[in-house]
Amino acid sequence: MGHRTALSTVEEFGLIDALYPGRLDLGLGRSGGRPRSSVPALVGAPRKQNTKMPNGLLIPPRFSFEHLLGTPRFQLQKTLLQLPGAQSQDYTEQVGDILALLRGTYRSPEGVEAHVIPGEGADVQVWILGSSGGESAEVAGANGLRFAANYHVSPATVIEAADGYRAAFRPSADLARPYVSVSADVVVAADEATAQELAAGYGLWVRSIRSGEGAIAFPAPEQARAHAWTDADRDLVADRVDTQFTGSPGQVADQLEQLQEATGADELIITTITHDHADRVRSYELLAAEWNRRQR
Repeated sequence: MGHRTALSTVEEFGLIDALYPGRLDLGLGRSGGRPRSSVPALVGAPRKQNTKMPNGLLIPPRFSFEHLLGTPRFQLQKTLLQLPGAQSQDYTEQVGDILALLRGTYRSPEGVEAHVIPGEGADVQVWILGSSGGESAEVAGANGLRFAANYHVSPATVIEAADGYRAAFRPSADLARPYVSVSADVVVAADEATAQELAAGYGLWVRSIRSGEGAIAFPAPEQARAHAWTDADRDLVADRVDTQFTGSPGQVADQLEQLQEATGADELIITTITHDHADRVRSYELLAAEWNRRQR
């Protein structure tokens, strides 16, 4: 939402809902937006090593994106995405404006009504996307919205994100109790060695994003093996590589159950990235069969 307005968001999602009624979720992430100055800073010394939850789920050290803020690519993206001189709206206020516009209850400070057509009354399920227990978790909880926490992007903070959301939750007309979705990055194959081979390009792909160079096409395993890794490269991607679930259907399902148990997730979002599309499809098929077998 850092590069959008409440009005444009409701108009565009309202239009899509008018074309495909009742099929849409509206996920709102801060992503470059301006946080409240009152949001407390995270306290405590950063961890240096991986730790494990009591059930075995790996929680890596916290990753900082500060180094990306001054890179030429970040500045270019900001220039292309935001009007000159524009300032992002306070995120908490922005979410409130979106909800009011969807419900048809928006009023300016002077009491003037505003109505967005299409958009007002759209049958969209609103989610807040968050990576920590900060403002996003608080906004989701305070408004009684569904919350999606990122284990696959920010694995170090997934527990605090889910806990922060639940602590802030207040029932709403749409949701009586907290509802959390948690993401995971997985690659499944018939055996662990094959899965690891299919996932070989993941670290190099993550490096391209986190270095500020820009995302590359997902590498083939042989391309990934040809890369000359430095210690700095490995540190840059360690938390993501260490928390990607790769293996046989049973191995990955075990890890997903650990993630669900540790976070109390109501549902899991699975992403799979491989160089060949057929391998990705097969990964989903194998995991679905194993997961369905366990739910019987």
